[in-house]
Amino acid sequence: MRTPATTPARLTGASDHSTAPPVVRTDTSVRRTARIVGVLFLAGYVAYGVGNLMATGNVRSADGSGSTALLVTGAALMLLNSAFVIGTGVLMLPILRAHNQAIAAGYLGTRIFEGVGLAIGVVSLIVLTGSTAIDANSVSYNIGEAGLGIGSLFFCALLFRTGLVPRFLAVWGFIGYACFAGGNLLELFGVAGAALVAAIPGGLFELTFAIWLITRGFASTATVRSRVGTGT
Repeated sequence: MRTPATTPARLTGASDHSTAPPVVRTDTSVRRTARIVGVLFLAGYVAYGVGNLMATGNVRSADGSGSTALLVTGAALMLLNSAFVIGTGVLMLPILRAHNQAIAAGYLGTRIFEGVGLAIGVVSLIVLTGSTAIDANSVSYNIGEAGLGIGSLFFCALLFRTGLVPRFLAVWGFIGYACFAGGNLLELFGVAGAALVAAIPGGLFELTFAIWLITRGFASTATVRSRVGTGT
């Protein structure tokens, strides 16, 4: 006797699904992806930080002993970070696309822009010498990070609207990336140290965001739909 009642419900559900935002992954899959993204954020900091110290330290040094090994190792770590950066955008694409396709594609493009910009800096350290190599790497870094800051504003706005993470974290990210973009642009126009100072709020956000993703992940599909639907 329940068959006639359940059949329309299923048909209605199928009709509603055609107009609802697509859910491309289960919550379990999203949880796993969130952990991987968090690990990539942290691993990227370590890889680029250590690699940059090794490579630029070698270029600045007048002593050439062991320089090839240091430079190659440092450059490899910096390039590994570029892979992590682009990988983050790729992994986030299906999660963000379920809520806004344009922002999802934009965030992937932002991460590709950053990764390529940082990689160009690494090539500069290998091909050029002395202060010219250091300056070229710095300019490439500033351009890549300015692009990251600008593009990630839309990413944080989507996080805030959907409630994928706590909204205080999304607001913190928006402010941090705005500072990041502004600081690196000022550095490009000759304001020495602006990028370093402006990177503090954005850098702390990324570290906190990474830890949150590893320990808590994104909000469940049901929770996100409820928040979007009610506007809370």
